Amino acid sequence: MKIRHVKAGVFTPVEDVEITTTAPEEGFYWIDADVEDLVLLQPLFSLHDLAVEDCLTEEEQRPKIETYDNHYFIVVNSIRYDDEEIFLRALNIFLGRHYIITVTKQKINELRAVKPILWEQEVSEPDRFLYYLIDLVVDNYFVVGDRIEVKIEKLEEDILMHTKRSHLGEIIGLRSEILWLKKVLGPQKEVINILNKKDLRLIDDQLQKYFSDIYENAVKISENFDTFRELMGNLREAYQSAIANRANEIMRVFTAITTIFIPLTLITGIYGMNFDNMPEIHWKYGYYVVLGVMIALGAGMYYLFRKRDWI
Repeated sequence: MKIRHVKAGVFTPVEDVEITTTAPEEGFYWIDADVEDLVLLQPLFSLHDLAVEDCLTEEEQRPKIETYDNHYFIVVNSIRYDDEEIFLRALNIFLGRHYIITVTKQKINELRAVKPILWEQEVSEPDRFLYYLIDLVVDNYFVVGDRIEVKIEKLEEDILMHTKRSHLGEIIGLRSEILWLKKVLGPQKEVINILNKKDLRLIDDQLQKYFSDIYENAVKISENFDTFRELMGNLREAYQSAIANRANEIMRVFTAITTIFIPLTLITGIYGMNFDNMPEIHWKYGYYVVLGVMIALGAGMYYLFRKRDWI
């Protein structure tokens, strides 16, 4: 657990957590805690039992905001895209009048990235800290969306140029991730909308209006993922068309080869009959003539098919 006194964006470490229960003259306290630290923090700040239980549970938490007498409990999902896999990590936030407590089970990049912003903006209020933190969380969805779009474009190019059966698995996997993220974005968008519109006494009225910008970004992200879902449907149709075209190409080649060998098979069948009264069989140059005719016939048909782009 790391405790900092934040004043005008300047961080001052605090050793004794009990000091944070009293409001400082200026600034606020930021407590960056693990879930195990809630055993100590809950009685100090009178954190609600249900909120603490949500932090401790192993199940995936739905983004939400709960308002209690002396604090708010907010859950948002941070997003990461590592090694072609998408991860969501719950960011639990307790917002009080003079403090903000962030509780995570894994490392959250936004908590590190928010520090220079607080310093640059000279932040001294916990609600402004909350605003910049959620703004970073939402912006990272744009970054992940851009990477997904690049992956879709590359997959589309690969399907059109060199279709493989493995592409179907990639399409299904990516589409499942997009649908999963779309499902998560719904409640997260509603949380931001509540921060934008609901009368919340722990958030300054002037600052609350700025959450509308974050909400608009959340709506854009949701619309982007709707577009990605449609593109994945188009990709699947393109894959099926490419496979069908490839099968047609193969069948066309096989048909052309079969067509070429039909007359050759007919000739060999005729001269393979065991009749004695076949003058050509006793002709000195009969074999070479028939063989030449077969070669010329096969070459002529191959040339004709190539000219008409049948093979």
